[in-house]
Amino acid sequence: MDQDFIRALRTAFSSEYSFLVKAQDAHWNVQGDEFYQDHLLFETIYQEVEESIDPFAEQLRQCQIFVPSGLAKMKSLSILDDFPADDLTCDVYKQVLLTDSDNLADLFASAFAVAEQNKEHGLSNFLADRQAAHRKHSWMLRASLVVEPGDTN
Repeated sequence: MDQDFIRALRTAFSSEYSFLVKAQDAHWNVQGDEFYQDHLLFETIYQEVEESIDPFAEQLRQCQIFVPSGLAKMKSLSILDDFPADDLTCDVYKQVLLTDSDNLADLFASAFAVAEQNKEHGLSNFLADRQAAHRKHSWMLRASLVVEPGDTN
């Protein structure tokens, strides 16, 4: 089995799982004037990602790739870092998740290309759908950020 293929998929899975945990963190800890709206936004995001985790793991197993398990293993494979603190403002949660979601969309595009090279077209479709899901998450996060005059967010 192609080691680059295995590494790409295990990295994508671990990064997606990391994003799930971060979206849940934001959901649980958000505070502020728009608490309820932001709480629901983060919930919408983490629930969508959560629903993809088991099918993603099954896609890896169908390719005879073992799914990374354990937080330390996943953290070592993930492209995402933890939040910088526990008591962030809502806009910081949104900005960090937006950056992460954009990075995941790019990661899924790369994983898609690797899956196509390995003629794993069902997996490719799944990865394309994950890229599209992250584009939508990014759009919702970007649209909900407070935009100051002159800001190009």
